Amino acid sequence: MRLLGLLVIAVLAAIVGGAGQSVAAPETTTPETSTPGTSTTPSPGTTPGSGMPLLDGILDQLAGGTGSDDGTGGAGAPGAGGPTSQMIVVTAPKASDTTATLTAFDRGADGSWKPVIGPTKAYLGSLGMGEPKDNVHRTPQGTFPLDQAFGRAENPGTKMPYRKVDQQDWWDSNMKSPTYNTHVRQPQSPGGDSENLYNSGPVYDYAVNIAHNPQRTPGRASAMFLHVTNGEPTMGCVAIERELMKQILVWLDPAKNPKITIGVNQGAPAGDAPGATPQTAPGTTPGTTPPTTSGVPGADVLTGLLSQLVGVVPALFGLGGQAG
Repeated sequence: MRLLGLLVIAVLAAIVGGAGQSVAAPETTTPETSTPGTSTTPSPGTTPGSGMPLLDGILDQLAGGTGSDDGTGGAGAPGAGGPTSQMIVVTAPKASDTTATLTAFDRGADGSWKPVIGPTKAYLGSLGMGEPKDNVHRTPQGTFPLDQAFGRAENPGTKMPYRKVDQQDWWDSNMKSPTYNTHVRQPQSPGGDSENLYNSGPVYDYAVNIAHNPQRTPGRASAMFLHVTNGEPTMGCVAIERELMKQILVWLDPAKNPKITIGVNQGAPAGDAPGATPQTAPGTTPGTTPPTTSGVPGADVLTGLLSQLVGVVPALFGLGGQAG
């Protein structure tokens, strides 16, 4: 099941992208793009494009196409912030994992989803993913808008609001500050755990903010970004290879309401530390996905949707429900 979880987005990319393409491994970094002007005639009851209503339906729900804001401003439920036509999916087999698979999807005019970047390896927080907290190196779990970008490098051509940073640019992580969890420009640090966006080094050559805490609630974590990797687990951000991060910035378009979904497709650990005993709900078999995870609002729905992706693949190939 662990191997299947790591490969599910790669297989999904091959299926949605069209028959006859080879399945990419999670570390594959060659972007896949659809051919302009191509189309397929759907059978009755299918979603245009892929012809697989379950796959497109799951992606629609993750992106908010059939969901609604849960009122938490991105606290975890699919649909946070309204529908999108650009979605980045980050999935790992367990909440304690420090690496995941990232794939960017575009929704076409016919309503179907196509992979455009990835699948590729992504690094998560050193405590995996789950409920975000200040001073806990854990990646937020849920569906969140991507709202602003920055970098030490020049704007690569993104349509997102972008600031080229220098040593006077900070992300305020001081829980007592009135500008907590915002980008501020000033000579001195705002205090606390605030980061200098230039002095933090090449990991911030290119970055985009994951708007997981738009209410700026102190203690619920700040400075959660999708940024360039240094090859190690993060302090809670999601990090990928530099050139792919640059490609994602060029691809992102605020007019398409881009979002990122971060979740698990197996049982989540009960505690903060990796290796904790997974939760098992009544009526479930150990090793299967339980209905609740990590105490994150909406995480059970998110996990269920990602689990459906894991379940769809073996059925399509007649492999049954067993996996090693």
